[in-house]
Amino acid sequence: MSKEQMMEIRKQNCMTMKITYYKKPVFIHQGYMQWLWDVDGKRYLDLFAGVATVSVGHCHPKVTAATQRQLKKLWHTTNIYIHPELHEYCDKLASYLPDPLKVIYLTNSGSEANELAMLMARLHTGNFDIITFRGSYHGGSQQTMGLTAKSSCKFPIATSSGCIHTMCPDVFRGPWGGSYCRDSPVQTIRECSCAQGTHTHAPLKTVVSDPPGVCIANKHYIEQLEETFATSAPSQIAAFFGEPIQGMGGAVQYPKNYLKEAYKLVRQTGGICIADEVQTGFGRTGSHFWGFQGHDVIPDMVTMAKGIGNGFPVGAVVTTPEIAVSFVKASHFNTFGGNPLACAVASSVLDTIREDSTQQNSLHVGTYLMTQMAKLRDKYEVIGDVRGKGLQIGMEMVKDKGSREPLPPEAMSEILEDVKDTGVLIGKGGVHGQTFRIQPPMCITREDVDFFLAVFNKAISGYTDRK
Repeated sequence: MSKEQMMEIRKQNCMTMKITYYKKPVFIHQGYMQWLWDVDGKRYLDLFAGVATVSVGHCHPKVTAATQRQLKKLWHTTNIYIHPELHEYCDKLASYLPDPLKVIYLTNSGSEANELAMLMARLHTGNFDIITFRGSYHGGSQQTMGLTAKSSCKFPIATSSGCIHTMCPDVFRGPWGGSYCRDSPVQTIRECSCAQGTHTHAPLKTVVSDPPGVCIANKHYIEQLEETFATSAPSQIAAFFGEPIQGMGGAVQYPKNYLKEAYKLVRQTGGICIADEVQTGFGRTGSHFWGFQGHDVIPDMVTMAKGIGNGFPVGAVVTTPEIAVSFVKASHFNTFGGNPLACAVASSVLDTIREDSTQQNSLHVGTYLMTQMAKLRDKYEVIGDVRGKGLQIGMEMVKDKGSREPLPPEAMSEILEDVKDTGVLIGKGGVHGQTFRIQPPMCITREDVDFFLAVFNKAISGYTDRK
C-alpha cells in the first residue's frame, strides 16, 4: 500500500486524532530489537519503544518463538476454565512481587487495569475519593480520565467524579527543589531550597528551624499534600494513585522520601496506596524490578501494562488477599484477560528479562546515557533538566535556565523533526509538552547511546544557530 493510500485511509477511516508527531510522518514497516524500518527501508534507532512498551526488543527471537509455539497450540479460552498458561504465568509474576502482593487480575491494557484498581479500592475501603498528582496520566477511558491531570488528555465531558489532584512534587519546575532531592544519577541545576542563597553544587545545608538531614523541598511538598487532605478531600479517602516516576508527565521525579511519607498520610485517612507501574515496571528503572522499590515502599496494589507483554496487549492488577476478598460482591469477568496467548507472551518476557540481563543493561546503559546528556545540558541554555533512572529518562527543554520557562511547542517540534530525519525516534511529554522522553527497548547499547548523543547534539546546535 502506498503512503498516499495509507494517509487517505487514516484521514477517512482510521481514528480521528492528531495525526503524528511529525510534519513528515514516519511509515513504520518492520522492527527488530532496538531498530525500526520504514516502508522505504530507512532504519531508525527507536528510543521511545512504542511509548515505553517494547521492553526487551522488537520481535525479540525468544518472545517470538514462545508466541509461535502457543499459536500452534491454543489461541483462546476464557479463565472460567483451568488452563496451564494462566496459572503458570500468575505464579511466575507473583514471584517478582513482595508479600503480601500476590493476587493477580489480568486485563488487556493499562487503562483497564487502573479502572479496575479504582473499583477495587472503592469497594474495599467503602470510600470514594482518589488522589493523584497534577500532570499525571493514568489512562484514556472515561473513568481513568478523571485520574489523569493533563489537559491535553482530557475531553470536555464529565469524567469519574471523586478524583482529586494534588501538587506534583517536581523538584525542577515546582516551587521547591534543589540538587540533592532525586534518586537519580543526575540532579537539578537549580538552587537548593535547603539553604537560603546556597547554589546548586554547594554542600548540603538546612535552614536553622529544621534538623540536619531534612529535605526542605520534600517537607513543603508533603505540606501541600496535607493541605489537599484538609481542604479538597473528605475525612476518609479510597486511594492514592502515583507513578514512581511520571511518564506522560515528563519523567518527573519526586524527593527521595516523598512517597514513603505520602503513603503514611493516605493510610491514616483510610485509603490504600496504588503504584502505577505501567511505564516504570519490569526493570526499566534499572536499580529495581519495580519503580516503587526505589522509594522503599510497599503499595497495597500495583497496576501494570505496556512492557509486561513487550507490545502484546496485556495488563494486570496485583493486590493483597485482604483487598481481593472485598472484590466478590458481584461477578467480575474479562473475556480476554489471561487468555493463553497473552500469558505465554508475558511469561516469555519475564524469562527474557532474566536471561538477557535486561534490568542490569537498563541500569548501566541508562546511567551512561543520563550522565552524557547532563554534559549537553551544561553546554546548551535550552536544556534545563536531565532526569530519570535506568531507561526512564526525561530531558526538559526551556527558553533559558534562569526562568525555566518551557520551550514553545513549535521549537520542540522542530528539534524532534531534525532528530527523526537523522535516524532516531524519541518521545515528548510534560504538562506543556516541553520534555523529550527517552524510554527505549531495554536492549540498547552504549554505541546506540553515542549515536543518539551525536544526533541530538547536532539537532540542538542547529536549532540554537537558527534562533
